[in-house]
This record gives sequence, structure tokens and C-alpha cells, in this order.
Amino acid sequence: MKIIYKIGFLALALATFVSCSKDYLDTEPTNEIAPGTVFETTENAKLAVNGLSRLMKRQYISSQGFNGEGTIKMYYGNYSGNNFSVPLPGWSSVINMEYFANPNSTYTYYPWYYYYVIISNANAIIEQIDAADGPQTDKEFIKAQALTFRAYAYTMLAQLYGDRWSDSNNGATNAVVLRMQEGFEDLPLSTLAETYAVVYNDLETAISLYESSGLNRTAANNYEVNKDVAYAIFARAALNKEDYANAERYAALARANYPLMTNAEYNAGFSNVNKEWIWSVFDSGQETIYFYSFSSYIAYNSTASAVRTAPKSISKDLYAQIPSTDIRKKLFLNPTAVSGLRFNASTGRGDTTELKYIRSLYSDIPANAQAFAYMQFKFKANEMPGVAQLNNFRSAEMLLIEAEAKFKQAKPATEVQTLLNALTRGSGRDANYNCTATGDALFAEIKKYRAIELWGEGFDFFDMKRWGDPIVRKSFANGGNFQTILSGRIEPSANNKWKLVTPQRETDFNSLID
Repeated sequence: MKIIYKIGFLALALATFVSCSKDYLDTEPTNEIAPGTVFETTENAKLAVNGLSRLMKRQYISSQGFNGEGTIKMYYGNYSGNNFSVPLPGWSSVINMEYFANPNSTYTYYPWYYYYVIISNANAIIEQIDAADGPQTDKEFIKAQALTFRAYAYTMLAQLYGDRWSDSNNGATNAVVLRMQEGFEDLPLSTLAETYAVVYNDLETAISLYESSGLNRTAANNYEVNKDVAYAIFARAALNKEDYANAERYAALARANYPLMTNAEYNAGFSNVNKEWIWSVFDSGQETIYFYSFSSYIAYNSTASAVRTAPKSISKDLYAQIPSTDIRKKLFLNPTAVSGLRFNASTGRGDTTELKYIRSLYSDIPANAQAFAYMQFKFKANEMPGVAQLNNFRSAEMLLIEAEAKFKQAKPATEVQTLLNALTRGSGRDANYNCTATGDALFAEIKKYRAIELWGEGFDFFDMKRWGDPIVRKSFANGGNFQTILSGRIEPSANNKWKLVTPQRETDFNSLID
């Protein structure tokens, strides 16, 4: 069984190299290239790098719910978080993190499987690109891109399968398997510190190679990684590791070329790349995965039943904290906006009148959709059932990382306030905003505006874990907008300390893990 498993895993990894588009934005069906010719030339190897991007948007594990990076954002970042309400009481085991200690759960296994597919493909590129025919600058750029992908995958694995840094004894606790070469040999778990050391080294090497190559992606190819993406990953990884000096440094570098979006861009549906996006996952009507996509689970105008019957909403508590002058508040349904609206006090669901009102605001909502109080209008689809670009990093996150890192280094409060003011007042999101908070209140302000700015983008759970804050969801009966079974308080010490257990499929076939 062990051999069959490893061959199967490798076969899926190699499948990337036989289904990569020559141009990821081609509208024609993807071209094919034989595995044996992938690394003969740098031109062919570029297709393999495009394949890494393609792995971030595809169906996995024979289930429409597992769709690449979108699933990580939705199931792990949003569903398990504090401020994302979805009327799915049947999903309580997922939303309440009840499976975290279950090594046989598909939800425990999926991120492991997904990110190691990316890692295995990246390893092949890293090891073989030097022998390819082609310009040295191309080899350097391609290797840098593969290293960037590997660093991202290990950063996400560390967040999911490792302790929060403050509980790790300075990184001494076990986290993930560090597979750094082609193949799937048995290896023990490495510590969290060792994992971040690999991430740092990969990114430092990648940045050096980007610079020596003198190459960059084209502006249209935001799905490709480049030096700015490496900076952004470094900033996020350093924040998780509580390495605040590097978090501040790399966040500033990452956002330097990506000004904050305008209000018009902010209200455009988060479905197309704009000047603020540092890195994204490509999607189009010709590359769609239909009902499997992230947008088919969240876009307010999606025709997918996952949205029509269970629209996604902001928590009532967070909504109440958004000032009325802030454009971000208008991206969620105010159930008291006009007289005559009646949402069920126990479920938040509206009826014909409420749906009619919502469709008067957003005519592209399907006529057979359901209306819920506080439902979101931040995300929309470009085509049905859920075609949209998916943002991975944008400069707003980097600005917030920089603010948090400065605060944690006890830098002057005015420096942090300036960053928060730039995000909200300077961008036009709220012209009346002015941050004057200091001390603990200033840190609370950072947390609040991370929750507001990044809502629905897959940060909620990861932020709560990093901070060690409890998940607190109020039921309708207690003045909130969560189904009773999805409400309550989940302490950071519960549910395997909020880290996924190593999947049984790994321990069964890896003799070096007990």
C-alpha cells in the first residue's frame, strides 16, 4: 500500500507538467507537453511554473468543495473564524473545528495533500532547471519562482499544522515534513523553527535570484510570482513567527509598487485584478471549475446553490463596529435600512419582500436566491456560476502587517496611527477616520481594521490563532447572527490548540512518524 500511495501522489504531481498552458491567459484549451521534455529547455520549464499557478485552482479529492487555494480561504480561514456567518448548521463540525484532532478527517488531510502537491512540483523545478537549455537569466527567474511557491506552501502548512509561535517554545514543537527534494521518501516531522528557517532561506535565495536575473512578470500576469510576492510571503511568515522587524521591513517592500485601490475599485466585486493586488489566482470562463470555485461559494450573484441557499454574512458584532461613514459598511446588508424589512429573529432569513429589496440594490442577484440579514456584497462573480480572480496578497494586508509589527516593536504610536490613517482615511474608505488611539486601544484598533478590511479573504481564523484570542460567536438569541449550534466560545486551548493533526495517510505510509 505504501508504494501505491507514493506512486499515486507522484502521478498527480507530474500531471501538472502535462496540462500547462503555454500562456496561462490563453482562451484556448490548455496545451500538453510530455513529462520527459519539461526540463529540456527554459521555455518548456516556464510551462511547469505556470502549472504551479494552475494547481491553486482545480478540483481535488473528488469533491466539489476542495478547489485549491479557495478552499483554504473559505473552509479554514473564513468558516472557522470569528466574523463569518453562514447558515449551515449541518457544517458545525467544520465551522466549530471539531475535526482538528481527527487524523482520518478529509478536512485534516486536504491542506496537507494540496500543499505537498505544490511542493513536489516546485522541488522538481528547483532541482532540474539548472540543466535546461536556455539563458541563465531565465533559469534564475524560474528557480526563484519555484522557491517562492515552495516558501508559500510551507508558510501555509506551518499556520495550519504548527502551533502558534507563542505556544511553540520558540519554535521547538513539531510541525510538518520538510520535503526539499524530488520524491516522497520517509522523513520525520521537523520543528516549527526549522520550517520557518526553510521559508526564510527559500525567500532570501529567491529574492537574490530575482535581482540577478533582472527579469519580472508582465503587468497582465498577476497570477505569476515575482520579487514582490516573495516580499509579501516573507512579511506574512515573519509576522506569524513574531519576527516583527522582518515583518515590518518586508511588508513595506511588498506594498511599494501597489497603491491602495480606489473606492470604485473596492466596490467592484473583488473579482478582477487591480493596482492593489500583489498576487492572485487566475480564473476565466475558459478556465473555470464551475461549482467548485471560491466564487461559487461566496459571490453574492452566483447561481450556485451554495450561495443562493446559504449566502455569506458578516457577524452582526463586527458590522456594528464599522462607522456609518465607511464605504466598507455598505458592502453588507443593513436589515434596518428601510422600514418594512422583516428578517426572522431566529435564523436571519428574509422572505419575498426582503429579496425584492436586495434585488433593487443588486439586480444581478438570482431571483431564486435567499435573503439574509448582514449578507455580503463584497464579492461577486464575473461569469456564472462563479468565475472570478482570487486575491492572495494585496497591499492593504501589508500595510496592516507593518502597523502590527511596529506596535509589537514598541515604536512610536504616531507611526502606527499614520499607517492606519493611510489605510482608511487616505484611501478614501472613510474620509472621517482619524486614529488617535495608543497602548492597548491601538492594538485593538489594528485588530478591528484587519477584520473589517480583510473580511471574507481567508484571514479570520489565522489571525485569531496567531493572537491567541478566543472565537466568540453570538447566537440570534443572544443578540448575534449565528445559528445556535455555530455560536459559543472556542478557546485557543481547545480543538488540539487550533492546529491540524498530522493526517493518518501520512503517518500510515511514513515510517519515521509515529
